[in-house]
Amino acid sequence: MKEIEKMLKGKWYDANFDQELLVMRQKAELNCFDFNMSKPGSDEQLFALRKLLRNKLPKGLTVLAPVYFDYGKYTYFSEDVFINHGCYFMDGGSITIGKNTFVGPFCGFYTSNHPLNYADRNKGLEQALPIHIGDNCWIGANVTVLPGVTVGNGCVIAAGSVVTNDLADNAMAAGVPAVVKKYIDQ
Repeated sequence: MKEIEKMLKGKWYDANFDQELLVMRQKAELNCFDFNMSKPGSDEQLFALRKLLRNKLPKGLTVLAPVYFDYGKYTYFSEDVFINHGCYFMDGGSITIGKNTFVGPFCGFYTSNHPLNYADRNKGLEQALPIHIGDNCWIGANVTVLPGVTVGNGCVIAAGSVVTNDLADNAMAAGVPAVVKKYIDQ
């Protein structure tokens, strides 16, 4: 099985030394550079974003520069999503952002796990677990979402929180690690 196939199936894979994955990340980095260095709203910026996201730009998607993706093509935005400045999408595992979701500045979505044992970690092993963000969510500034987390519809995550576990629909969560403070009556 190729390393990319292992990555996409959530198995341990060689993230650091596999040539195919290195080339894919380098292409994404160049597209991020083109996007981030282009005039906001220009055709060049839009072209770079299309290259990153497999030519699929949903209606109402706003992404502000700078933004960073490991691959780009494994991040899926729904309609009317707003991504503020300085966000990072470590999308070895897929990242799905639901419709009408607002993401504050400097948020990070990290799908990668590494072995605790340093001998395995030094071999470049990694495991990528998908992140799912529901519809109508508001993710405050500087929020970190960790591998394998699902955030339900209608959630609000307070600025600076670290989301380590799934959140049910309409949860308002805050803290490090994020805990549910209340449920929002929608």
